[in-house]
Amino acid sequence: MSNDQPAITASELTKTFDDDAVVDGIDLTVDQGSVYGFLGPNGAGKTTTMRMLTTLTTPTSGDAAILGTSVGDRDGVRSRVGYLPEEPPVFDELTGREQLRYFARLRDLPPEPAADRIETWLDRFDLTDDADRRLDDYSKGMRQKIGLIQALLHEPAVVFLDEPTSGLDPRAARTVINAIDDLTDNGQTVFLSTHILSVVEELADTVGVLYEGELVAEGAPSELTAAAEAGADSTLEDVFLSVTTESSTAATAVADSNAGEVAGETDAAATER
Repeated sequence: MSNDQPAITASELTKTFDDDAVVDGIDLTVDQGSVYGFLGPNGAGKTTTMRMLTTLTTPTSGDAAILGTSVGDRDGVRSRVGYLPEEPPVFDELTGREQLRYFARLRDLPPEPAADRIETWLDRFDLTDDADRRLDDYSKGMRQKIGLIQALLHEPAVVFLDEPTSGLDPRAARTVINAIDDLTDNGQTVFLSTHILSVVEELADTVGVLYEGELVAEGAPSELTAAAEAGADSTLEDVFLSVTTESSTAATAVADSNAGEVAGETDAAATER
């Protein structure tokens, strides 16, 4: 596959429930080896978007693709993506190690490399001593780590992470942030949804802000903060508040203004990594 093939594309991607557009015709292009920070208030449609991109929810209209494979081809996409939902799917009656072995079998990983990867990740996330405890005895943060390992175990080309540092203490959160950074160093792509804006500012190459189902702002963090016109010390939080508290018309105007600035810098941004 060509190295210039986008990791994620979406065209007029839409999902309606009872005639209500939860995701309303969004367009996306995410380069390989990059981190895309996906922001928006609760109820904006972020999780629905991620579920469509990972084939768990069928779009009402529009299309999306992972490395050129349409999300309509569920088997073709499945092997290329890893997904950590906000609530990791685990079985309480299993131990941490049993859960990961089970997931490795679901991903058709050969036993020996699977065992090596499991032990490596357990050690990295400081779970080795607790790996043989049942998951119903795990804290929220520990369950979150197991869920993240599941998402990464088969070394997917594209990783979707929904609030990956939720429930983690600062030290554990830093370990997760460093792991995400390492993924892109290995050429993997990360689609990151989180309310912790400092994480997005640190990691993201591109940020998209979803509001009422529409992508109302998109660009590199520095470009978005410059467009916020909140002074030299403006932050991603200023951008977020600006485009999610104004009317949809005003928010779209901000996005259109920023799009003009970004268009002239596309080639440079594409070669950053």
